[in-house]
Amino acid sequence: MSGQHILVVEDHEPLLAAIRGILEGEGYTVFTATDGVQALETMEEASPSVIVADIMMPRMDGYSFYKAVRSRPDWIPIPFIFLTAKAEKEDVLRGKDMGAEDYLTKPFDPQELLVAVRSKLRRAQDIQKATEARFDELKQQIVNVLGHELRTPLTYVRGYTELALEEVPSINSPEDLKEFLIGIKRGADRLNRLVEDLLFLIRLDTGRAAEEHRMLVGTHPALHEVLGSVVRQYENRAQDQGVMLQAEIEEDLPPVRICEPFFMDAVGRLIDNGIKFSRGGEKTVTVSGQRVGEWIEIAVIDEGVGIPEEGLSQIFKRFEQIGRDEMEQQGAGLGLAIAQELIRLHDGEITADSELGAGSTFTIRLPVAEAPSRG
Repeated sequence: MSGQHILVVEDHEPLLAAIRGILEGEGYTVFTATDGVQALETMEEASPSVIVADIMMPRMDGYSFYKAVRSRPDWIPIPFIFLTAKAEKEDVLRGKDMGAEDYLTKPFDPQELLVAVRSKLRRAQDIQKATEARFDELKQQIVNVLGHELRTPLTYVRGYTELALEEVPSINSPEDLKEFLIGIKRGADRLNRLVEDLLFLIRLDTGRAAEEHRMLVGTHPALHEVLGSVVRQYENRAQDQGVMLQAEIEEDLPPVRICEPFFMDAVGRLIDNGIKFSRGGEKTVTVSGQRVGEWIEIAVIDEGVGIPEEGLSQIFKRFEQIGRDEMEQQGAGLGLAIAQELIRLHDGEITADSELGAGSTFTIRLPVAEAPSRG
């Protein structure tokens, strides 16, 4: 059991010594503390594999200690067992409601303690293995996606640059030069989008985007105008791709609280996604907006390739692209993930519905803003 460290927090020193003896007898390394304050100091020196803590303690009780532990991201995965003389149902429920993994009532049988500790250690190890496996998979996925997304636009830039240099003596008109510059710009724009998305993910993960949202959010009385503006931004792109872009937005939508640039960004990403996967033939992307009860529903409906049923649960994950091997898809699989995060900042949600070969519908739901009180 090398490497398994147990922290026991108990203000009754004879019981503390007894618990320590039981656990050390099983080969565990045991750290002890007599209250929550001392326990936190101990954890700064060494992070335990499991915490066994009394509830009724001086200076800092078990509940406050639990909250302090869970406030630290690096301590969140540590299993927590409450140990208490109380047996009232409400105390047990409170501990479980807070998220404690187990709850032992004194007096307890030594085997009860050992079974609880062993089970929590096994569970923690299983979670760690699953997390490491998922992390390794994600790393490989990022390497594959970013490798593709970096190489492809760089090929545009380098290829057209080299071609332009070779053709310098024969370039006789601005039109000839323009063709090379358009190719270079296409690659540079794709690289720029990737960099901007990666930087925005950092803003989301560090909380900076949430701070910006709080500063800019406000009640907007004319949502149909905002949606119309987003649609107009993508009309040229749709036309270039041979896609018809249309809006079916109710003009009397009630006010909603939005951070306008973030909201427009999220809707724009859904429209861009619909256009991207609707190429070929006379396809239409429709943006609708309507009130449904106490919610506003904004739907982006495309007639594109659709998403297989097994892929719907994956599409909002970062660096996830369905069917990348079957078709060339520009993007790193970040657009839908970022859109979802932006709408969550608005206390809303995005859902997806799709039929393979028949198109997809992405629906944003936002709560209607409460009417201001009078008086």
